[in-house]
Order: sequence, then C-alpha cells, then structure tokens
Amino acid sequence: MNKLVELFCDVDDFCNVFIPQWQQQLLEDGTQKRRRDSRMSTSEIMTIVVSFHMSHYRDFKNYYLGYVSLMYKKEFPNLLSYTRFLALMPKVIVPMCAYFTSLQGKPTGVEFIDSTTIKVCHNIRIPRHKTFDGIAQRGKGTMGWFYGFKLHLIVNHLGEIVVAKVTTGNVHDTQPVRELAEGLTDRLYGDKGYLSKALEADLLEQGVTLITTVRKNMKPKAIALWDRVMLSKRFIIETINDQLKNISYIEHSRHRSMNGFMLNLIAGLVAYCLKDNKPHLNLTDVELNSLVVA
Repeated sequence: MNKLVELFCDVDDFCNVFIPQWQQQLLEDGTQKRRRDSRMSTSEIMTIVVSFHMSHYRDFKNYYLGYVSLMYKKEFPNLLSYTRFLALMPKVIVPMCAYFTSLQGKPTGVEFIDSTTIKVCHNIRIPRHKTFDGIAQRGKGTMGWFYGFKLHLIVNHLGEIVVAKVTTGNVHDTQPVRELAEGLTDRLYGDKGYLSKALEADLLEQGVTLITTVRKNMKPKAIALWDRVMLSKRFIIETINDQLKNISYIEHSRHRSMNGFMLNLIAGLVAYCLKDNKPHLNLTDVELNSLVVA
C-alpha cells in the first residue's frame, strides 16, 4: 500500500508540472483541437501501468481485474472497465517517456554499454506474425537469431540508466553508440561487439574513451589495470538487462500494437529506475577522482 501511494505521489507531482505544458503545446501547434478529460487522471493510469511492472504478475488483465479492481477500489474510485482502460493506455505514452527521462541517471565517468534483444514472437511464428509486420526485423544476438527489436543501454556504476534507445533487431550494436554517447565523460566500457577503430576515434573526439575486450583471434592490447578491472565488472549491465526482462517484464510476445509495445517497454524501464536496490559497484570518491586524473 505504502509503495503504491509513494509511486502515485511521485507520478502525480511530475504530471502536475508536465501535463499543462504538454497540453498547451498541443493546442498551440494544432495537434489537439479540444480536450476531453477522462474519469481517471493521467497520474492514476500511469501509476497502475508502472505498478504492474513492479508486481509479480505476468499478465496485465489478471493484474487489473484480479488485483487492482479488488484490492484498490477505494484508492481508485473512478476505476474504468478493463477494455476502456486499455483504450486509454496509449494516451500516456508521451508522459511516460517524459517521466522516464526525468528518472534517468547522470554520467559519472564510469559507464557501461550493452544491448539486449526484445523478441516479439517465437521464431517459428515469424511468417504468421502480423502485429509488427514491416516494423520489427530479424537479428542475431548471443542466443542466436530472433525477430524483434534491440534495446541499447548505457548505465553508470551506480546501476542507473543514463540513456536508452530502441532499434530494430537488424541494427548493429555500434551504429547508435555515437548518439548515445553524447554528453558522456571519460570512460565507456563495452564488450567485443563494440570493437571499431572508427567508432573509438569518433568517441575520443567527444571526450569519451571507449574500452572493449578483444576477440580470441586478435592480439592482446595494452589496457591499464583499472580498465581491466572495470571490464571484468561489466556484469552490472548484464544483470540490469536480466532484471529488465525477468522482473520489470519488458519482453513478451502478446503485443497487439506498436503503442502497446512501447508503453510496456517504457513502463518497465520506469519500474527499474524506481527500484531501491539496483545492481551497482562500490567505488569510492577517491577511486573516481583518481580515474579522472588518470
């Protein structure tokens, strides 16, 4: 109960600032001609969607009808029918994206980069899949071929998501790095999938040192002891990817629209950002300062 109240208060405080500015912008550019208020506020809808990703439920219908409607009827006196709630969910995608942006972490000088696959259906169903036909693409990850998208993440040593980007499954890991690395400082650690002399040179011009492992058929390269230690700590971002899929539940194969996919993904990222105990590295200020000096 306390967690839900705390979540609603945080979401509502954000919406009280963001929603009036957003609606004014929509009216000024002609995107929105008039506004009809729903019985449920944007804050309430966002709270329920995010709380689903914080729960142990794996099906939103069961969560809404079997948990929220029974346990929190007093907290949500204007609760809508399930079908009406589903119809309104796409309208909170923009506020949800803005809310996620407000929760993102700041660069600390020690960042890790990785991508994870977001499958939208089983491989044997690809020829029959219609929801993402012409949008999702086939790609290859560490577990083999898949059909869907990729989530590219940069996280700091505190386990906070600094920046995130979604691409189709056929996009190479190195392609979005230049955009993702804008605003970063000092070191960025990645696996051998990010090996590229051109990318390394471009990032260096931005003030970012890209440090990666090497392939087995390559000659070992000279890497500072600190950087070797940090490369061995890359499990932090792999753990975050695992938690996003298995706890925040950003991946499933029952999407009926692109809007539903995006809302599910962003809400899962928000749920992770609000976690109390994130995977992190215990680096002292002295160690961070010595890194900057080096």
